[in-house]
Amino acid sequence: MNVDRTWAPARTPVPTSTFNLTCSQLYGSQPQRNTFAQLTSSRLTNAALDMASHGVSRTATTGHRTEEQRVAEQREIAKYQELEDLIRAKIAERQYTVEVLELTSKLLRKNPEYYTIWNVRRRLLIYGLFSKPSDSSSPSTELPSTFLTDTTITSSEMSSSTTTVPSAASTAIPQAPSSQTLGKNGITLDLIKADLEFLFPIMLEYPKCYWLWNYRLWLLEQANERLEPDFARELWKRELGLVGKMLVKDSRNFHGWGYRRKVVSELESTKLNGNSMVESEFEYTTKMIYAPKGLSNFSAWHSRSKLIPRLLDERNAEDSVRKQFLDDEFDLIVSAMYTDSYPYAQSAWFYYQFLMTTLTDSGGHATITPNFTIDDRIEYVGKQLLILRDMLDGAEDCKWIYDALIEYTMALCGMEKRELRPEEKQDCKAWLGELRKLDYFRVGRWNDLDKSLTKQQHENKE
Repeated sequence: MNVDRTWAPARTPVPTSTFNLTCSQLYGSQPQRNTFAQLTSSRLTNAALDMASHGVSRTATTGHRTEEQRVAEQREIAKYQELEDLIRAKIAERQYTVEVLELTSKLLRKNPEYYTIWNVRRRLLIYGLFSKPSDSSSPSTELPSTFLTDTTITSSEMSSSTTTVPSAASTAIPQAPSSQTLGKNGITLDLIKADLEFLFPIMLEYPKCYWLWNYRLWLLEQANERLEPDFARELWKRELGLVGKMLVKDSRNFHGWGYRRKVVSELESTKLNGNSMVESEFEYTTKMIYAPKGLSNFSAWHSRSKLIPRLLDERNAEDSVRKQFLDDEFDLIVSAMYTDSYPYAQSAWFYYQFLMTTLTDSGGHATITPNFTIDDRIEYVGKQLLILRDMLDGAEDCKWIYDALIEYTMALCGMEKRELRPEEKQDCKAWLGELRKLDYFRVGRWNDLDKSLTKQQHENKE
């Protein structure tokens, strides 16, 4: 939490030390100057492309402009550059104030991709606003009554188009906190809350902006460092609710799933007095898999595979329980493969492959049934090969079935420490023939595999 073209950071988060820059370091000889003109041009270019994200089409914008529109745009560019220059001047003078924070808010609302300004915002908080209250004052003993009341996320908000600009009230620039409560959880908490509120409407409009999500994560990590655990935990719990609603809107956004894992990890951490959430998260993957189009949700299957080893360990599952668990998971995925067009979904085969590694992988990755004997594994692989053969009936044009049949037929031979039998070679060559037709772009791979089978067959005859 891995654009993050993401709406959750896919790139490695920038270390906090990176933000502790002097003004000269921050604005070197060639600082980023992401102008409004560049931004507008980029948006027009991207909008002209017929792009979609998990079936959610982007709204195209015409590139034709009237003279009146061109003049208006020039005025906007001038205002943008004036605002940018003003921020740079004030930061050069080390004016780390709420007023400058408001200026960065205006600029970031126009251009959230301007990552240098996100770094400026960090500096304003670290060296200015966070450091002003006295940490020696008596800490607050209870959460303020206004805790996050302005950021309640409704279903209607989340179901609205990401390109819809929120109302003026919801996009108001964070003002100086009205509550000047002293102590560790006073002004700092108000500042973090206000900044999280500021980010929300921008997130709705730009849900896959790297820098926005990097900054949001950084802000929550500041809560860990600067607030007492109970206060920080409430912020992270709220974040889990937010990412849950985002995944309802776009359930297959793998960046969002990665961000969710990060949030859960923080809530489980000892620094926030957390407990394991593996059971609830496993149930969450089940819920998302059974949701509409959930069977093709690769991210849900992937998260499920990451949770299973830990789930079984925390349950102190015995061998018989683990065996039953494996049976249930095979039933789940195989039943799904028999429905509608699901055998053609790549996500199904990734999860199926994960389950099969429990049986075929001798490298220590058999995390579901680590105590299976070689005979147990051979028995299971044999059963799965029969199921795959049966699955071909009515799905003769599904390349994934042929690929799996070849892979696990050869794996079975390896487990039994023998060569392919004549009938197995014949079947494999027939399956390879189908793969050449169905997956032409990998014809070189199929030809190489065919040559190795032919060579082995000739060697056996000699």
